[in-house]
Amino acid sequence: MEKIPVAVVCGPTAGGKTALGIALAKELGGEVVSADSMQVYRRLDIGTAKPDAEERQGVPHHMIDVAEPTESYSVARYCAEAAEVIRDIHARGRLPIVVGGTGLYIDNLIAATDFSSPEGDGELRRELSLIAENEGSLTLHERLRSLDPAEAERIHPNNVKRVIRAIELIQTTGQSREELNLRSRRVSPYSAIWLMTDWPREELYRRIDRRVEIMLEKGLEAEVRRELLPIRDKAPTAIQAIGYKEMLEYFDGRASLSEAEENIKRASRRYAKRQLTWFGHNREIVHISPGDAPGQAIKIIKERHQ
Repeated sequence: MEKIPVAVVCGPTAGGKTALGIALAKELGGEVVSADSMQVYRRLDIGTAKPDAEERQGVPHHMIDVAEPTESYSVARYCAEAAEVIRDIHARGRLPIVVGGTGLYIDNLIAATDFSSPEGDGELRRELSLIAENEGSLTLHERLRSLDPAEAERIHPNNVKRVIRAIELIQTTGQSREELNLRSRRVSPYSAIWLMTDWPREELYRRIDRRVEIMLEKGLEAEVRRELLPIRDKAPTAIQAIGYKEMLEYFDGRASLSEAEENIKRASRRYAKRQLTWFGHNREIVHISPGDAPGQAIKIIKERHQ
């Protein structure tokens, strides 16, 4: 089967991914497929650094504004919807350009992970819930540790729902989460070129700080007041996003506006570190310098795909 050519522009927040993706799309006849776990939410524009119509420069963008903030949006749903978008772009003779910093979304999309999970065991789930209720979450977490130490390290003891699901999974399948993930990997239908712009760490942090300042200048406070305050109890994922979480602390009186700004900057820098660590494990990524990122990226893609 002939593989679909795809360009992947990944990397840390404020690393210039949006501008690079648009430049590639204009030069190579492509369309952007966003891979940002927060840009999927409608009306949450400023805090997610969603590109507006002017920034998009007429380039079609997909997988933005596909869910309500009150919806539970998963990596499985993203991969299913984004894969359909990529097939459509390719069928029209255009180049799909995946752009974003949510490594979990990108990796599973390109790997074509199979998210069909084994059926649960209701009786076991009730038994585990009773253990948590009667003996405490730590006892339940220790049970998970004895069955799947690696998964126990990834899940906080207080996240009882995930602990129960992890125990249920290994006891019903006899396999750890890692083993199941390896089995779920299909042959990728994509011929992907991975690109990431390398910024000096200090410069990246300056870009992050400036982005936060611009968000506040554009009206982040008003956006949170208008879009999230009325539904905060119904939008558990959205209110945990960097920028929104810190602004809600401001609205709750737990931080001043200047403190909230500094907290957003600090959280964004830490997130950038985690993104760099995540993408650092991918040996397929071609690292390009920020000085002539579009020129370098276009040359690389043309050499590989043409």
